[in-house]
Amino acid sequence: MKVEIRADHVVIEGYVNAVGRDSRPLPAPKGRFLEQVVPKTFQRAIERAKNIEVRFNHQKVLGSTTGGELELREDNIGLYAKARIMDAEVMEKARKKELRGWSFGFIKNTNGDRWETDQNGVERRYLEDIELREVSILDKTPAYTATSIEMRGEDELISEQRYFDDEVEVIEPEGKPEERAEPIDYSLYEKQIQLIKLKGGNK
Repeated sequence: MKVEIRADHVVIEGYVNAVGRDSRPLPAPKGRFLEQVVPKTFQRAIERAKNIEVRFNHQKVLGSTTGGELELREDNIGLYAKARIMDAEVMEKARKKELRGWSFGFIKNTNGDRWETDQNGVERRYLEDIELREVSILDKTPAYTATSIEMRGEDELISEQRYFDDEVEVIEPEGKPEERAEPIDYSLYEKQIQLIKLKGGNK
């Protein structure tokens, strides 16, 4: 995660989760399992989604794809996010270097995953079709997996969250805030004044 501090906002970008790579062991009622997000899963989810939010710790909404604060894409590494955040609390956390990484919340679509047992008896889950709800900026390292139940009409859905380990790089402008503004090129004004004088506009 790269955190770039600006005068009135922060730009936060980085990988939210990898594709084609095993997770750490995840807890489940029937025992621990490994999980992979199959390549193109995020891409399809982004293309189908009407809106995806960017949140703070999966709770406070900071912006969205439709609002222009959040950009998402999948490349050969995984899901990449870039967010422009103006929230005072998140900006303060960024300045104090208290941000810890990304997470994302999703719902598995019907037949959106498959399970296999490898030669060592380890259960593996492959996510192939999901509804991507949100990506979250975190100020603490949570458990890698979390689930909750929600209702959609008569259907009971399991909403899941995943955390991605990443190093955090904070980039701060040098100098005091008043020194960070772009220098004014007064030569442009001088040229305009000369043109006005030549045209007789300064009598």
